[in-house]
Amino acid sequence: MDSALIERLPEAAQTYLRTRKLDEVECIIADIAGVARGKAMPASKFAKQSHFYLPNSVFLQTITGDWTQIPGMAYTEPDMVLTPDLSTATAAPWTADWTLQVIHDVQDQEGNPVQTAPRNVLKRVVERFTAQGLTPIVAPEMEFYLVAPNIDPAKAVEPPMGRSGRRAAARQAYSMSAVDEYGPVIDDIYDFAEAQGFEIDGIMQEGGAGQVELNMGHGDPVRLADEIFFFKRLIREAALRHNCYATFMAKPIQDEPGSAMHLHHSVVDTATGRNIFTDSNGQDTDTFLHFIGGLQRHVPSIIALIAPYVNSFRRYVPDFAAPINLEWGRDNRTTGLRVPVSGPDARRIENRLAGMDCNPYLAIAGSLACGLLGLQERQMPLPAFEGDAYNSDEAIPRTFGAALPLFAEATAVHDLLGEEFCKVYQAVKETEYNEFLQVISPWEREHLLLNV
Repeated sequence: MDSALIERLPEAAQTYLRTRKLDEVECIIADIAGVARGKAMPASKFAKQSHFYLPNSVFLQTITGDWTQIPGMAYTEPDMVLTPDLSTATAAPWTADWTLQVIHDVQDQEGNPVQTAPRNVLKRVVERFTAQGLTPIVAPEMEFYLVAPNIDPAKAVEPPMGRSGRRAAARQAYSMSAVDEYGPVIDDIYDFAEAQGFEIDGIMQEGGAGQVELNMGHGDPVRLADEIFFFKRLIREAALRHNCYATFMAKPIQDEPGSAMHLHHSVVDTATGRNIFTDSNGQDTDTFLHFIGGLQRHVPSIIALIAPYVNSFRRYVPDFAAPINLEWGRDNRTTGLRVPVSGPDARRIENRLAGMDCNPYLAIAGSLACGLLGLQERQMPLPAFEGDAYNSDEAIPRTFGAALPLFAEATAVHDLLGEEFCKVYQAVKETEYNEFLQVISPWEREHLLLNV
């Protein structure tokens, strides 16, 4: 590869390639589900071309691989122009040769951002903050399960076999010995992350059997969404090296907690770098309360983004470490919106409703959009909740079928996310939901076949 091009890569990518010859480059984007789409090419070819093409139908594909037909939309599959964002270049250290992954910007043939590209949706929301002299900051938490290999969809998912020869045990939250059971996977996650230049704040055992939480540092929403996008693949590859699967499904195991992607939000004044959620006396500002009020008012309309599948709603069960409400409280994990313990400069609100099965670009975009609407509307929240919020009224849709109409009607959210994107997302998710409704479950066969 051209040495001038290598000098434009991030430091971690340059370190990875030092004294090595780059063999291949994976040119990728995230589709609606957050799945990596694109093409791989020899490094010599990548160095000589400025862009490549993919059809816009990439964003009309469902998680099952079917294609969505949208009334009134011509299905001619025109090409989009994909241009490498070299700031995202990172190693693929699990491959047999020396490979880089590069996320690409997606534009139409006139040079306009393609509205249906999830990364562009997030950029659009961030630009709305920027236009008001504000910089949004996010810090994600990733939860996932390590599970035994499962090639039969009819078979229940099981915890993985640990180094002790026993299956991973549940209800071992924060246990160091539980993490040690699958220590080789964790070691590879650390090694891969270091090779890719990613910072991990910490890894811990969560409450489910084989459930792990990975905390990330705070920063720019687009950069953090890129890292989550990369991390999902990294973690899967680390697991496969050790005869287990990593799954980001929201609720993979019956009677175990689900996997969330908690999102910590703060906002700073771009000119001064000051956290606008804290006043000069170190107290909450009205702006902080307005942001929370926006989340309380508008999150129901974007539940279809942060809980994007039928399975997502199996997380929302009382007393399973998942919220079922939009209450907010201080250091209260029973509320959907939590204010963590922090100093004044780090004051933030944690949205605990997003599942780990979401597309990180869309979940962060949707959550930020709700907070921004609160700032614009000066929406005050309900009083802070004290006590067990599981006893409060449920304020979120409990099925995907109930969430979709709320998203369809959310005109204020559509303005921030983009009308074209919202139209396509609604159509893709309706197609997926209709496909699911045709499936007869084992529960139905067991209890209805001979009893009704």
